[in-house]
Amino acid sequence: MDTEHSTKPGSVAASPLFLARLGGLLYLVIIVGGLFGPFAVAPTGMMLGGASLPAVARILASPELYALGGIVQLIVYACDAGVALIFYELLRPVNRGLALLACFFRLVFVAVAASNMIVHFAPLVLMRGAADSPGMEPAQVEALALASIRLRTAGFDVALVFFGFHCVIAGYLIFKSTFLPRILGVALATGGAGYVANIFISVIPSPTRGYIFPYALFPAGLAEVALTGWLILRGLNVAKWYEQGSASLLEKTAR
Repeated sequence: MDTEHSTKPGSVAASPLFLARLGGLLYLVIIVGGLFGPFAVAPTGMMLGGASLPAVARILASPELYALGGIVQLIVYACDAGVALIFYELLRPVNRGLALLACFFRLVFVAVAASNMIVHFAPLVLMRGAADSPGMEPAQVEALALASIRLRTAGFDVALVFFGFHCVIAGYLIFKSTFLPRILGVALATGGAGYVANIFISVIPSPTRGYIFPYALFPAGLAEVALTGWLILRGLNVAKWYEQGSASLLEKTAR
């Protein structure tokens, strides 16, 4: 029997190997899109004092590029929603309830982050308003744009808390799975803890914050890149995926 394309009770209709690689490709889009986004959409740990002012200058100099960055971010969040559902399908043989909870947290992240993009486009609206209202001084426009950027990044940090919880739970499920390397689960859970901790960085004094920020999120980035590469190149162990799913189903039936 072809285990890659057959289905069993509680399994997905599509091949789990296909879903794993599709999830990896979507994650690759997320990573590339996140790197493309303009500096203004970075977490607040990078928005230290005057470090954010060049972002305002770039917006004023190239509003089209800034708008494109926002559009790319929206595409990224659409891919995030797809990854959330794919991860649920792939990880539910381990524990369906936790897989559903992980999916929920990632979808909440998408909802918060996508809604927050309204603030991302606010500087463009302000600049257009300044052009239509000659009485508005350039310094006022820059100050309002900077405030919007700070609100945007603060809102993104809030969204990252939900994403961090998703990573912790998904990492645990990967660790408990028999069809993916356990080290990927440990790395993803560790990275998720860094995402959750990132929200507390904003209350740390600025000089210290600048030293902590890159290292708090580095494990998360490394884990997501490693997981993406594994899903694209190796996928998962299909036979063990079905085996763990069947064992989970039998255990549930026995209860």
